Amino acid sequence: TGVVPFVALLLLQRRPVAGRTLLVTGSGCPSHGLCRSNVQEQTRRQVAVLNATAQELFSLYLKCQGEPFSSESDKLCNPAGIFFPAFRVNRTSERKEVMVAMYKLFTFLNASLGNITRDQEELNPMAKELLERLHNTTKTTRGLISNLTCLLCKNYNVFQVDVRYGDSSKGKSAFKKKQQGCQVLRKYVQVIGQAARVLLPHLSPS
Repeated sequence: TGVVPFVALLLLQRRPVAGRTLLVTGSGCPSHGLCRSNVQEQTRRQVAVLNATAQELFSLYLKCQGEPFSSESDKLCNPAGIFFPAFRVNRTSERKEVMVAMYKLFTFLNASLGNITRDQEELNPMAKELLERLHNTTKTTRGLISNLTCLLCKNYNVFQVDVRYGDSSKGKSAFKKKQQGCQVLRKYVQVIGQAARVLLPHLSPS
């Protein structure tokens, strides 16, 4: 628990840790030079890519875990029992509120992908396609976090956000690691579509 600036968060994104940071506005934003000139369009594309590939990632993950996950995914991958950031914004929410919710969601997702990738490298080291998709999703998510960081700082002078992370899977059984991964990815599929519908109108060209 503690206050962690954006720059530190970006450096520590691969660490699947539990922790919190607090929403702060003020003069602590780094230089706006961090922003690319096409940051809004790039953010739109990143969200669209994540939305378009989420179901394929989840399906491939299930296939690589084998039984009983392939045949009992509805039961085993039900995400009701896991923490996932609440996503209560909608198209009529204030743009700042939407950006903060997105930052929380994708920072959580980035840490969770780190957990899942580490576990799959251990449990399914030969599942090259799955590992490649996990790495690509992580890369896109990191880029998105960087752009959301920039937009929050530049437009709203927000440089610290309250973020809660999920539980690490370290020390759990192979079955529990596989289950936690499929629960997170199932929830991700459900939420990313909603996130895209909410965020994209807020990033439309003026």
